[in-house]
Amino acid sequence: MYLGGAVVLFYVTKWSMEWLWGYFNDAEPGELMTTAIAGLVTLIGFIVTYRNDRIHGLANEVASELKKVTWPTAKETRAATIVVIIMSIISALILGFFDLVWSNLTELIYGG
Repeated sequence: MYLGGAVVLFYVTKWSMEWLWGYFNDAEPGELMTTAIAGLVTLIGFIVTYRNDRIHGLANEVASELKKVTWPTAKETRAATIVVIIMSIISALILGFFDLVWSNLTELIYGG
């Protein structure tokens, strides 16, 4: 989890630095410089969060709670997906009908 967070932090930091540098300065920043600074920020962030007892405890609690989760089976997921698709189609038909009625009513009143 920490490694995934570090990878995300690295790329977000690197892209943000490149964007900010380009926004406030006309010259392009060096690739090595942005990579090094983003790597340093990521390393510091990784060490600080890993050594913080509150964050480490929270991460362990989240991991233990995720182990208790019962995920739906493929059959349940398929059934729920079919229900969502059917309800979306029904809702679209109802809204389309209401739109048709209101547009005809508006055209009748205002004379289009």
